[in-house]
Parts: sequence; C-alpha cells; structure tokens
Amino acid sequence: MTVVTTGPVAGLLAALGDAVMTDSDTMIAYTRDQSLLSPSGHPIAVVRARTTDHVVTTLKTAHRYGIPVVTRGAGTGLAGGANAIDGCIVLSTEKLDRILTIDQQSRTATVEPGVINGDLAAAAADRGLWYVPDPGSRAVSTIGGNLATNAGGACCAKYGVTGDHVARIKAVLADGRIIHTGAATRKNVAGLNLTQLLVGSEGTLAVIVEATMRLRRPPARTATVVAAFAEPVQAVDAVIAIQEVADPSLVELMDRTTVSAVNDMTHMGLDQTAGALLLIQCDGDAAEQEARRSADACRAAAATELYVSADPAEGHALMQARSVALTALERRGSTLLDDLAVPVPRLPHMLDAITRIADHHHLLVGTFGHAADGNLHPTIVFDAADPDATERAHQAFDEMVAGCLALGGSITGEHGVGDLKRRYLEPMIGSVERSLMAEVKAAFDPTGILNPGRAI
Repeated sequence: MTVVTTGPVAGLLAALGDAVMTDSDTMIAYTRDQSLLSPSGHPIAVVRARTTDHVVTTLKTAHRYGIPVVTRGAGTGLAGGANAIDGCIVLSTEKLDRILTIDQQSRTATVEPGVINGDLAAAAADRGLWYVPDPGSRAVSTIGGNLATNAGGACCAKYGVTGDHVARIKAVLADGRIIHTGAATRKNVAGLNLTQLLVGSEGTLAVIVEATMRLRRPPARTATVVAAFAEPVQAVDAVIAIQEVADPSLVELMDRTTVSAVNDMTHMGLDQTAGALLLIQCDGDAAEQEARRSADACRAAAATELYVSADPAEGHALMQARSVALTALERRGSTLLDDLAVPVPRLPHMLDAITRIADHHHLLVGTFGHAADGNLHPTIVFDAADPDATERAHQAFDEMVAGCLALGGSITGEHGVGDLKRRYLEPMIGSVERSLMAEVKAAFDPTGILNPGRAI
C-alpha cells in the first residue's frame, strides 16, 4: 500500500526522487527501534538522505507544513527514541555513511552520521590510531546514533562516553538552517557549549549531518583478569578495591544467570557455580602490573577462581563472554533490557533489589554491565506472547527504575531516555530543571517538530 502523495509528500518526491519512500510495507522497517515497550506509529514518508541538502530540504518542508520529523540511524536504540510517530516523516541518515577525512596529525576523523562505529574504529586502526567509544552495538550502530544518545560502552570509566570524544558538529536546525558547533582545537571555551547540548539530545534539537571525532594512540599493552566470586557483593567489593590500586580500562560484571546463558551458547567453560564473574582489562605500559594488582584485589575479596593473561588475542577471546551476554539471554525468550546507573558503592544494593524484584514477579533476570562506573543492564527474560508475563515484566521494569532512583542513581547510563523512560525523567531531575530543558528545545526548535514527546 502506498501513502497518498499530495502536499508535502509530493513536494519531497519532486525534490528528492528515490530518496523518498511512501510504500507502507517498505516503510515498516523504519518505524521502530529495539525497545519492546515503546509504541510506534505510521509515517507519511521515509526519507533516506544521501546529502546534507536532502536533510535541509526535508526539514524545510516539514517546518513549512508543521510535520513531526523523527531522525533515525541504524535503529539499534533501546529506548524508543527513533520510533515513528503517526503522520511523521522518518529521516534516515544511514546513507550518509562516508568517512570524510582522518587527520593523523590532529588525531581526528570527520565523518557523516551514518558511519558505523566499528567501521570508523577499523579505519582509524589502519592508520595506527584508536577510536575509543565502544558500545555493545559497535558493529551495527552509527556515529550519529551514538552522538544522539551519548552512547557509552565498556571503557567509559577510564575513557569517557561518546561526548568526550567529539570536537565539532555540523547540524541542521528544524527550519533548515545549518549550524557548526565546537572547534578543531584541543581547548575551546568560546561561548556556550552547543556541541554538548546536541550530544545526547536524541534528535530533539537538530539533525547531525557531520561530526569531527577525536582519536587516540592505541595502548601499548593490554592484560586481562577473569575472577569468579560466590556472591555478587564480593565482586563489588573487588571492584572498589581495584580502584584503589589500578586504573583498568574496563571492569565488566555478569551474574550467575548471564554466565549460564553465555556458557550454554558458547561452551566457553565459564564457572557456572559462581554468583558473579568479573572481566577486567588493563591497558598501557603498566598493564601487566595493574592486572596483577587487580587480581590481588580480587583474591582479597574472596575470589574463588582467578585467571590472568597478557596475551591480547586471549584477552579478546575472554572478553567475548561479555560481548555476547545479551545475545545469549535472548536465546531464552523475549528480553527487556534495562539501563541503570548507581554510585559504585551502591551496586550491592541495586543487585539485591534486582534479585528481590525478579523473585517477586517470578521472572528470569540476567544482570550484566559496566561495574567500574556502576552501569547495570538487568535483562528481563519473558514470554512476550503471554499477557500475564508481559505485564509482570513491565511491573518489574518500573520497580527496578524506582529502586535505582531511591539509591541516588540515573534512569539511564548510556541508552537514552527516548519514549521508554520519559515518565521517569522529572522525578529524577526536578520540575524546574525539566522546564529549562523545554526552553532550550524551544530555542532550537520553536515549532516543536523534531522528535516531539521524546527525551525531555
């Protein structure tokens, strides 16, 4: 079925040709992300922009007619932030996928928003450089989407999130005007930091069409530690102790349920009797010394099993256990992935709350995440075809978020607010603060057409 092509849609077709899709069956693939709990609507058109001019034309048309615009990257989001709204235009940036320049002297890469994170990392590596941000979706998510949600990853505790690696942004405002923010210089304090306003704004302020990302030299060495513990609280004790003696690039945690699922899928032979597993990686010239000190801290925290390796290939293979955690849990049923961050010392309380909530609602929950910065991903496994199980999953999700807020945590550490968590935003940040955010949006997008009802 094809949407009637009159008015704005006819104008887009005339101006952009085959960059515009109006067939409902074809558009279905562009209507939602990976969030099972977030609703999606029916767009009047999908624009697969191939140039900045395509983006400008789309936004000028939408602005003229007052049509909502939902910008979409690869659709890997987990908060419903890129889901279509009834009557909207979905603006896909997947075809804006060129790496424009890699400057080895300044250690920057200028890219279009549709460039896949992993492709940028590989291109940088070919030139002896390192693109650091490493979300779990690195192989499929785009730089534009990473910027829109300020995506994190395993190495955030040491190296920061996506926003810590952006120098400049080129974006298009809701009325079609082009803006440039930031600077290529290492230091820049001129005016308000518009770059960091755009990062994490989830398509509500402007559409990013180009970004200059900072690169680093890769670490000279890496060393890996795997530690098993009888109870998760002992693993958290180890995390806190490690921070006193080392500066690991990542400290990943998996609970018993997750370890079991990973073993079933990979046959890696992980310790299935463990209540929690830590995967620790240290990098730099002192990587091996820091790994040994990390192992000593784990031993002092009652680790039941320890393994240390300075072999990069072996370390990469060990880290695959964490990389496939979500995939392994998905083999056991439908999954509802949460994204909660608490102060590291309060991780035991959050883990205890997750266990109690799972038991109360008779649900299987596998928890994994970035222990070094307190960011957990409790993943509810349930039968989405069973209305009762689905309702219990919804209730458990709400209770986990409430438990996180009670511990002084954040409703999202790296996935964004989107539609999924918008109702929790004001209880977390406050009503005055939320009003300020709305005023900022109004300054960028006075008519409110960019991703309305999302993020703020």
